[in-house]
Amino acid sequence: MIRSLTRLSLLAAAASVLVPFYAILAASLQPQDNLSPGLAWPSDPQWHNYVDAWSTGGFADLMRSSLIIALGVVPLAVVLATLAGYGLATMRLAVRGPIFALLMLGLALPYESIVIPLYYDLKSIGLLNTYWAVILPLIGAFMPFGVFWMRSHFESLPPELTEAAEMDGASGGQILRRILLPTARPALTTLGLLYFMWAWNQFLLALILIQDPAMRTAPSGLGKFIQAYGRNIPLLSAGTIIVIVPVVILYLFFQRHFVKGILSGAIK
Repeated sequence: MIRSLTRLSLLAAAASVLVPFYAILAASLQPQDNLSPGLAWPSDPQWHNYVDAWSTGGFADLMRSSLIIALGVVPLAVVLATLAGYGLATMRLAVRGPIFALLMLGLALPYESIVIPLYYDLKSIGLLNTYWAVILPLIGAFMPFGVFWMRSHFESLPPELTEAAEMDGASGGQILRRILLPTARPALTTLGLLYFMWAWNQFLLALILIQDPAMRTAPSGLGKFIQAYGRNIPLLSAGTIIVIVPVVILYLFFQRHFVKGILSGAIK
């Protein structure tokens, strides 16, 4: 009975993800004059809708901008979160608790409350309308979760690992690089994928802090695309598929590491 309920729950969860994706895919292949595509697969798929959406929406520039921002955020944010998580997990600091509590307050900080001050601060130092205007705030915004994630991983490891290395004369950097980081590959992969997805899907900061439409992220460009072609459901669906495909491909490529990292974090 319990096994049947578990299978039904998993099937329901899978359907909640796959059915909307199928609906968008089917709608993207309908004729552009079809205002209510429904769930039926088209008898004559209109694959040129993707070509039309790509060219009219300027997705080449938007995808490049999203990739630049994501590649600027992910490496720096992962390195900083790893170093901070290692320090808060292993070093004996009197202010370790207050620092961690202060970082955790950042998890409750919404973008809407900081975007206006960020606008004027970045404008005063000449970074407005550049990729750094989005990259730097995102790194700071991602730190609370990243530090929490990596601190939890390092604290879950047996303390005997670091104690034995310290007795052998290893420094803190050597312990992190040679002993702890090899065990953190699933956690680092999961964190990197989450950071990439969040940076790729960034909408609000890119919309306000970057004035050049060609330099905005793909989701923010999709918002403008929706305003221009709001009644063309097949074209909008094709644009949506174009935006989400890179994240889906990246997840499928790293899914084993991602699932392993999520499960290990849940177990610990």
